[in-house]
Amino acid sequence: MTTSVATRHLHEPEAVPPSSPLKDYLQLTKPRISILLIFTTVTAMVIAARGQGIPLLTLCATILGGVCASAGASVLNCYIDRDMDASMSRTLNRPIPAGRIKPQNALIFGFALLAWSAFLLYWLVNPLTALLAMVGAIYYVVVYTMLLKRNTVLNILIGGGAGAMPVLVGWAAVTNSISLEAALLFAIIFYWTPPHSWALALLVNADYTRANVPMMPVARGEEATRVQIVLYSVQLLVLTLLPLPFRMLGMFYFLCALLLGAGLMYQALHLLQDGSKIAARQCYKYTTMYLALLFLAMIADGLFFRR
Repeated sequence: MTTSVATRHLHEPEAVPPSSPLKDYLQLTKPRISILLIFTTVTAMVIAARGQGIPLLTLCATILGGVCASAGASVLNCYIDRDMDASMSRTLNRPIPAGRIKPQNALIFGFALLAWSAFLLYWLVNPLTALLAMVGAIYYVVVYTMLLKRNTVLNILIGGGAGAMPVLVGWAAVTNSISLEAALLFAIIFYWTPPHSWALALLVNADYTRANVPMMPVARGEEATRVQIVLYSVQLLVLTLLPLPFRMLGMFYFLCALLLGAGLMYQALHLLQDGSKIAARQCYKYTTMYLALLFLAMIADGLFFRR
């Protein structure tokens, strides 16, 4: 019996494990982006609370509503960009271009997530927070994805506002208002976006060229892109030091921002001089770590070092 079964299996095609619909739908939401955005949202909440406790319901509802807003916008982005994703090696295996999820199902899923976000934030936090979350989603889906991404080299520069909206959401969740401090946090993420995104664009320049997307390396060349990364890194470094004189955060954060900024400048200048894919990858990875550590320093300063 054992020999017979083994022999039969040798002649049968190997079974291909079925794809997981849950995993495919989760992939559409771009969870790594959502995690980073929610982290910045919570950071803004901690700073806005000024050492006071944040109500648990407000914290949980803001996190869940923020996740739904980010995820819904990402799903709609995947729906709109499905033709472009199919032409790029980096994205051709995403669920929609690979045929694992029907476009209309993704469209419904994306709008459902946004509806849940609006409901949670409006009723459990406050209307301003819900409005800002929806503005951020519209900014990403309509302004960046539909209007800018395929039409202008300014796509990342203008579109960076979408990724900076979560700090306004977090601030409004605690204070039910927007202040100069919240605008400064917005500016930090806004100016972080170009060096981060352009470093990635240098890595996948061939894909963007094939898809006819006018990212900076495609439209202006790789050397010009490396120069712009340096220039925006300088501006970002200056912005990240302002929370101390504005009395938003203290010396612990300031020193962390200074050290992290020095590392950012090293990576940007190294990329300018080297120009290789290896240097671009190092710069891209550092910018990702940079923002996470910078906002972690903000949280630590706000919780443990503020007087």
